[in-house]
Amino acid sequence: MTASTPQIPLIDLNDGRAIPQLGFGTYQVPPADTEKVVSDALEAGYRHLDTAQMYGNEDGVGRAIAASGIPRDELWLTTKLNNSSHERAAARDSAERSLEALGGRIDLFLVHWPLAMHDDVARVWEAMEGIRSDFAVDSIGVSNFTPANLARLSEAGLSTPTVNQIESNPYFVNDEVRAACTDRGIAVEAWSPLAQGAVFGDPQLTALAEQVGRSISQVVLRWVLQRGDIVFPKSSSPGRMRENLDLFDFELNDEQMASISALHNGTRSGPDPDTFDWRG
Repeated sequence: MTASTPQIPLIDLNDGRAIPQLGFGTYQVPPADTEKVVSDALEAGYRHLDTAQMYGNEDGVGRAIAASGIPRDELWLTTKLNNSSHERAAARDSAERSLEALGGRIDLFLVHWPLAMHDDVARVWEAMEGIRSDFAVDSIGVSNFTPANLARLSEAGLSTPTVNQIESNPYFVNDEVRAACTDRGIAVEAWSPLAQGAVFGDPQLTALAEQVGRSISQVVLRWVLQRGDIVFPKSSSPGRMRENLDLFDFELNDEQMASISALHNGTRSGPDPDTFDWRG
């Protein structure tokens, strides 16, 4: 890491590996901009990168990693299986393409969406287990899985995912799913932690940020970290990238943590996994 970058805490996974608790997300980063944006993030000190086949920017992430000169063992790289590739042969083909784009190794490969309205999630998870066994994929996990989805894997006698990447932010704390993950020893990753920017207009969060002398994004990201979740904010601004790393020299007290959680109103920033079935 750069000299000014704090040591990022590690979260132990149920397969014996450990993942950096804070990383950099690439959702909605245009493919043409990805290499530059990710290069800036690596320069700022990020060593955990999150992408997906669906984002269309794996090539740019791979180029940035290759150009960085950072030893691969110092990086953690996550990508996700596209919704159109849930069948075994398609999943394996897509994994090979991701490995080629990302330099030949994936630290964490996730099922991006369960598509549970029509598919048996156990079938795609069996394909993921085969990918872990046969390719340079170190850990496998899921994204947007509900408690029912997780139970289906267990009922089928399959392995437990290492992580579940779910929407979680002050307006949608998603504690039912978080509790189901904790019960099964699954680490939680929080996507959309800033509620697609909605937190920036919140008067309570504005007052709390002023109280602790930090930005709203820093306060909310600190709340996510103290809840024990993994998080990977996204920004194209090098200054904001550095700001989002500067989270480890302050803490929120119990009252402040509770006040943020109390903002929950059930409003999602993204799709509901029980109905989302987009397969593009």
